[in-house]
Amino acid sequence: LPVPCKVSIFNFHFSIFNLSMADLDSKRREMTETPVPRLVFRLAIPSMISMVVTALYNVVDAAFVGRLSTEATAGIGIAFAYMTFIQAVGFFFGHVGLPLLPQLVVLLGAPPQVVPHACNYLRYILLASPFMMSALTLNNQLRLQGNARFGMIGIVSGAILNIILDPILIFALDMGVTGASVATAVSQLFAWCLLLRGTMRGDSVHIRFGNFKPSWACYREIIAGGLPSLFRQAFNCASAVMLNYAAARYAPVGQEASSVAAFAVVSRTTMFAFSLILGFTQGFQPVCGFNYGAKLYRRVRQAYLFTLGVSTAMLTLLSALGYLFAPQIIALFRSEDPMLIDIGASALRWQCIIFPLCTLATTTGMLFQNIRLTLPATLLSIARQGLFFIPAVLILPHFLGIHGVEMAQATADLCTFLLTIPFAVWINRKLTR
Repeated sequence: LPVPCKVSIFNFHFSIFNLSMADLDSKRREMTETPVPRLVFRLAIPSMISMVVTALYNVVDAAFVGRLSTEATAGIGIAFAYMTFIQAVGFFFGHVGLPLLPQLVVLLGAPPQVVPHACNYLRYILLASPFMMSALTLNNQLRLQGNARFGMIGIVSGAILNIILDPILIFALDMGVTGASVATAVSQLFAWCLLLRGTMRGDSVHIRFGNFKPSWACYREIIAGGLPSLFRQAFNCASAVMLNYAAARYAPVGQEASSVAAFAVVSRTTMFAFSLILGFTQGFQPVCGFNYGAKLYRRVRQAYLFTLGVSTAMLTLLSALGYLFAPQIIALFRSEDPMLIDIGASALRWQCIIFPLCTLATTTGMLFQNIRLTLPATLLSIARQGLFFIPAVLILPHFLGIHGVEMAQATADLCTFLLTIPFAVWINRKLTR
């Protein structure tokens, strides 16, 4: 890990020996000798900005589309399940369904009145899928090389363009939900171009198509490193679909669109908050990988505990604010729908109660993933949205109705925390020895 022999981008593998030994030695000394708190913060800040801005794509779309109608807000919530599938593939490789679009959105859980809006939003997202997947690949590669600032430039620039295009296309050109979709697709393409440019700067791994040499050894490394992310995002997709179905099925009669839209808003709100924590823990990943490879286990443990403490404090503060101002936060997206605000505020408050506990599983899972403990990393990655959320969203509403849907994520987060405790104790002791 201090000097990986090959890196995967777009399923291709490129030798990094075109970089000078001075560049490699400088990177090694930076990652193994800089004081851990300073190093984690230095690498985390660009990752945090990138993650927050990535979350803004969905938040901005939901905020603008919320001014159109409740059904339109629910429509982009349905499309969000497919976007998590894009992330699953993109994260796995570091990496369509236009003829069947109506059937696809129904499969994703869209009630009949939401289908047209979901189709309008998803149409251009499908066209942009290859660039969205490869942008995730490029951003992850830049971050894991310790060059997250180049990834930040691409992601932030794309989000700014999205914010500019949304009101122009949605309102000025009267494109509605389709305008939000076009804005996202164009912004993702623009971000991809800048990320590709970032691989050609500084000591980043340069793309050399002539060095493409497929081998099982390289693919085995991709699978080992990417499998936890693939399973995590795949279950995120499955849980989003299950949530859509449950929100529509257990909604008050005639309020299916309001219920689906409420949970779509909550998902975007919590994703925005959690993106800060993901960004910070991603700053921990290269520190973990480089120092574990260099056998500096004390530094790995120090970075792990430091990241866990800071991220927990951050999420505790955000959760407190979310709990106190839940109705006002939900109303920012669709203030004209009281039922949407009521369901959304209740679901957000349930989640905020348990939310700070999520940092243990996230940080521990990233530690396992970067020291190649693939099986426990995969288990922790699928626990929150797979092992626990899917049963919770199937069982609780059967007894508690829509309130069971509101409680499902908090229940899953608590169970994931309890599952993670023995793993965290074990790895802490192992690194100490």
